[in-house]
Amino acid sequence: MGKLVLGTVQFGLQYGVNSAGRPGEDAVRDILAAARAGGIGTLDTSSAYGNAEEVLGRCIQAPFNIVSKYPKGETPVKEMFEGSLQRLGVEKLYGYLLHHFEVFRANPAVWEDFLALKACGKVEKIGFSLYDPSELEFILSKDAPFDFLQIPYNILDRKFLPYMKELHGKGVEIHVRSTFLQGLFFMDRDRLPEKLQPLRPYLLELDAYAREKGLGVAEVALNANLQNPYIDGVLIGVDNLEQLQANLQSVKDVPVALDIDVKEKELLNPVNWK
Repeated sequence: MGKLVLGTVQFGLQYGVNSAGRPGEDAVRDILAAARAGGIGTLDTSSAYGNAEEVLGRCIQAPFNIVSKYPKGETPVKEMFEGSLQRLGVEKLYGYLLHHFEVFRANPAVWEDFLALKACGKVEKIGFSLYDPSELEFILSKDAPFDFLQIPYNILDRKFLPYMKELHGKGVEIHVRSTFLQGLFFMDRDRLPEKLQPLRPYLLELDAYAREKGLGVAEVALNANLQNPYIDGVLIGVDNLEQLQANLQSVKDVPVALDIDVKEKELLNPVNWK
């Protein structure tokens, strides 16, 4: 379970196309306890996730490595970071990421504030949460030193794969989100919204592979990411304890080799689903 990371956006916001709703704080405590018992040692959050940081601050009862993020806004980086520490009830973070790339594009000098946080020992690793390889190309062109990257990656969306080996070799810790494409993989294939209908053939291909291997769709999608040698952390988000337990049980020592070439790549970004 060492690679699994518990995402916490659901603790502060209604999130995902297949969400069952935000859990109450008693449920969050149960989820966190089960995650720790199941070998999950890292939590992913952000001050942009509603009140998720406050909920975690009240509910965490065992030590975790915590990764949070700086969102776009007028608040200076150091002030927002200190606010996250206060809300979470911790003295330092494992990781702190720039949540919105456009902040860096508009003002690359903002990265100096992240470097200062790391230099004073308040955070172990700093980096970026990205959506598109063009953003990574821009960052690399600016020679901004970073040692943490969070990106979308799943069975259908592998646009960052060409960069992974080199970044991993340079010591960059790579975490991936959207393992289940924000719940799309679990939607009824016959009831997809019209906008997502072009993805139906690919989902059926995923279903066929899962049947052939005697696995569930979740097992295929999750283990494909877990088995990637360049991925250090695989985010999973849950609405309840049962979902967490199902994810933990989905971790299998079964090779997954599935290559699906999606032509409608714009639909792999949930921003384009509306």
